[in-house]
Amino acid sequence: MKKQEKVEKAKNKIPEKSRRSILRIIWMGLGIVAFMEIVGVCLTFFKPARKQKAKKNTDNISDVGRTDEYEPGSVTPFVRGRFYLVHLNAGGFLAISSKCTHLGCTVPWNKKINRFVCPCHSSEFDITGKVLSSPAPRAMDLYKIEITNNRIFVDTDQRIQRKGFSQDQIAYPDTIKTKVP
Repeated sequence: MKKQEKVEKAKNKIPEKSRRSILRIIWMGLGIVAFMEIVGVCLTFFKPARKQKAKKNTDNISDVGRTDEYEPGSVTPFVRGRFYLVHLNAGGFLAISSKCTHLGCTVPWNKKINRFVCPCHSSEFDITGKVLSSPAPRAMDLYKIEITNNRIFVDTDQRIQRKGFSQDQIAYPDTIKTKVP
């Protein structure tokens, strides 16, 4: 009997774990894992994105037609490329982004008043994309234009930010030798 008494005393010294205490430990562990996942997602959200160098993508080069297809003083929208092709009265061309530089709203061309007017906050831009009325902080962005054999190619791979308009931003066809202001 002494052996049985020793075994019973030994059993009494070892605390029994109930099912509730085991489940409580499992739930606490799962709660800690969920909390760590939420913290990880929040840290990833606030971490700045890495800038990747873009490779030259020929899919982003649009052949928009011949130079003689556009009337001087015209603004032609290209919805797929998200830009307007502007044929200035002096004969040159600009490819202006359709996004407002204030908050990125799409800016339509208003032919009646010859201006781009932003529907979000009423910024106004002239035909060259220069700011006429704020809150837009700078001129509308441009895309690079190449004119080869009187065909116009617009590279929408990368927008060109600018503060204002200057004559060197205009692309001229081969037939126009002098750049008229």
